[in-house]
Amino acid sequence: MTGRLYGVGVGPGDPELVTVKAARLIGEADVVVFHSARHGRSVARNIAACYMREGQIEEQLVYPVTTEDSDDYQGEIDAFYEECAARLAAHLDAGRTVVVLAAGDPFFYGSYMHLHKRLADRYPAEVVPGVTSVSAGAAVIGKPLVERDEVLTVLPGTLPADTLAAHLASGDPVAIMKLGRTFPQVRAALERSGRLDEAWYVERATTGKQRTSPLSEVDADGVPYFSLALLPSKSPSSPEGRGEVVVVGLGPAGPQWLTPEARQALASADDLVGYVTYLDRVTVSPRQRKHASDNKVESERAAFALDLAKRGRRVAVVSSGDPGVFAMASAVLEVAAEEQFADVPVRVLPGLTAAHAVASRAGAPLGHDYAVISLSDRLKPWDVIASRLAAAAAADLVLAIYNPASRSRTWQVEKARDLLLEHRSPDTPVVVGRDVGGPEEEVRVVRLADLDPSTVDMRCLLLIGSSQTKLTDRGTVFTPRRYPG
Repeated sequence: MTGRLYGVGVGPGDPELVTVKAARLIGEADVVVFHSARHGRSVARNIAACYMREGQIEEQLVYPVTTEDSDDYQGEIDAFYEECAARLAAHLDAGRTVVVLAAGDPFFYGSYMHLHKRLADRYPAEVVPGVTSVSAGAAVIGKPLVERDEVLTVLPGTLPADTLAAHLASGDPVAIMKLGRTFPQVRAALERSGRLDEAWYVERATTGKQRTSPLSEVDADGVPYFSLALLPSKSPSSPEGRGEVVVVGLGPAGPQWLTPEARQALASADDLVGYVTYLDRVTVSPRQRKHASDNKVESERAAFALDLAKRGRRVAVVSSGDPGVFAMASAVLEVAAEEQFADVPVRVLPGLTAAHAVASRAGAPLGHDYAVISLSDRLKPWDVIASRLAAAAAADLVLAIYNPASRSRTWQVEKARDLLLEHRSPDTPVVVGRDVGGPEEEVRVVRLADLDPSTVDMRCLLLIGSSQTKLTDRGTVFTPRRYPG
């Protein structure tokens, strides 16, 4: 009759966190197995020592390598576990009960699983779960790990920094294991994703050597393998939770122009509010709610967002480009000035503007002084627009023209062109950028006299040069930084 194999989790460090079942099995075992490095010290055995009895056979499995710096790390580890499995099989064949100790939980980044894969199909085997270091870490810093519909992501610190940063961008709670040598790249990933200030450092949780602190304050020297980074729940239902409105600039197109700060704000929001076309550009997690509306209800949208925040929700109001440039920031702040919203915090996060995106594609047309004007007469009369165009043209400023045309506004581009020709040469370069950064991107340069209004729509932005703006033979447009004396 063969023996029985047990993979027994002994928890994160405190012997009192060993389960009743684990303690019983350790005491009853014929053979107690534990891993160690070449120095011979075993965290799992130290935890279980008080439950062991005299006369038990101890099998110490000493790792041949402890980092992946070996020329054949995987080969050496595979050979090691084959040898270990053979050693344990000899005990099982002799009818002995074998308990393999695992710090934390046996199937949570545990070494036991490699033995289980090699033995469980030949011998009776059972896994006894243990308290993980992630659960212990949340307990010792006193912060909920996940709440409501949040999603917990567990990452090994051995991943490349770019991969870590990509996972961190979700904004949900995260645990990063296996620090030690990986700490610098983990810290870099947290900083790159804009989440460093959320992260907690936990070292040897629940032991006499336990240490916790904000991760940003930790010196990389001396960080042990048995430590982790935690980014706990930010749910407003926690005592620290407080509603707020964050007005977020999405940039002019895809995620490549979304700032890490904006990405974090979107991911951590409970509610996303905005014009339906812009909201469709935001990836939403299952716990988040989207509130889409028409493009002509800015004040109503702002009031709705502020009311949600007043009730404790974290709200992101989205805008294309930069929210402070013909977008939602001013609408939100105007409504937020009302007495009923006096206690609601409002933040504005910048985004890449369409003017700067189009300029970058053409060269540097905004290299000197420039003015930004919207041709939309929905919120201001045309005579105001015309007077501003004339004043800016007379001042010889480069012009960035937003909202040049729409389905219902088809005549403003022609009127603006004719007005500007009263002050500018017909040869003045005009950059017409359409859907810059998007799948239908088109950037072309025409003479001011040749600007065809029928080729301009709401997805376009116009950059109209000054008297100093140059068009090179290579098709590059730039405005020199020096102005003639």
